[in-house]
Amino acid sequence: MKTNYYIPLLGLFLLSTTTVVFSEEDHDSHDKASKHESHKEHGDSEKHDEHEEGVVSLSPRQQEIAGIVVEPLRKRELASDIRAPGEVKLNTYKTAKVATQISAKIIKRHVSLGEHVKAGQQLLTLSGVDMAEAQGALMLANQEWIRVKKLGSKVASGRRYAEARVARQLAYAKVRAYGMTSQGIDEFLASGDARKANGEFLLLAPREGTVAQEDFIEGAVIEPGHVLLTITDETSLWVEARLTPQQLSGIDNDTVARVKTTAGWLTGRVSQRHHMLDENTRTIAVRITLPNPDDRLHPGEFVDVFLQSGQHNDVLAVPETAVVRSTDGDWQVFIAEHDGEFRAVEVKVLKSSSGYTHIEGLQPGARVVTKGTFFLQSELAKSGFDIHNH
Repeated sequence: MKTNYYIPLLGLFLLSTTTVVFSEEDHDSHDKASKHESHKEHGDSEKHDEHEEGVVSLSPRQQEIAGIVVEPLRKRELASDIRAPGEVKLNTYKTAKVATQISAKIIKRHVSLGEHVKAGQQLLTLSGVDMAEAQGALMLANQEWIRVKKLGSKVASGRRYAEARVARQLAYAKVRAYGMTSQGIDEFLASGDARKANGEFLLLAPREGTVAQEDFIEGAVIEPGHVLLTITDETSLWVEARLTPQQLSGIDNDTVARVKTTAGWLTGRVSQRHHMLDENTRTIAVRITLPNPDDRLHPGEFVDVFLQSGQHNDVLAVPETAVVRSTDGDWQVFIAEHDGEFRAVEVKVLKSSSGYTHIEGLQPGARVVTKGTFFLQSELAKSGFDIHNH
């Protein structure tokens, strides 16, 4: 009897336990399924985000404003360039140095470093003992010449007439050589005031240009020959590149040279070739005359020079405006995709010539953005995309 009493209770206990176990298993399965669905959705979201990164989307109106131009990548005939380091230098054919022939004191400056001056513009006021003596001698010689000239060659002896004339000419030439201008001398003599023989004189700009260098302080006494100012026309500069004799064999005067600077590319031509080999570097200097628009270059800067040789090759190339630096310094271009999307793609730059850049990393026919690239680069930078992190 006791046994029959416990059997229903045991069955009820087993049923309850089984229900709990199945309930927990069902819950675990439900959690796993939920996690799987969540992970799947999250993975799809990551893939979607990854697809969007590195891509700039523009409407047709935005493309028009940005000046976007797309061209298919194709082979172009590029001249083989000879690359050499170069240094920007003053064009000495358009440069003048200002100095004095006598010892003098700097009384006042009239221009500053970097200032643009016109020919004949006042630069400095100086004063010197030698000039004072020369001015005094000129005034006496001039007065004597005036007296003799009034008497005439018939009254004054021929010797006296000639001596007075020569003395005045020599005194005039001496003051002129010391630094006074012809106009200054004429005004000095016209005054007839001996007190003005005080040694003061003006230095004037011998040519138009920029005050590129100065080496003086007001109040200082400078010695003869000391260069006080350098004035140069910086609209035209020289770039001196050094080549080996083998490289020089393919370069002639008037050879086109492209110069890569921090401000962009400039084009010039070879104007001179040196004839002496540098014993230390075993190279020969080539002088390139280069226009300097907007004062981009300054003497002393180092640049890369690309000289065009006579050899040409067919290579995959894009306009230089198509290639830009990414945030990590690598080269990249933008490829036009569907619906106004432009994707950044890393490429390898091999060389540049005649305004085009030979690249590797893309197949022929790829639709490359050739204008408006910097706008796309700016938009991409705002998103913080790094091509190496994906």
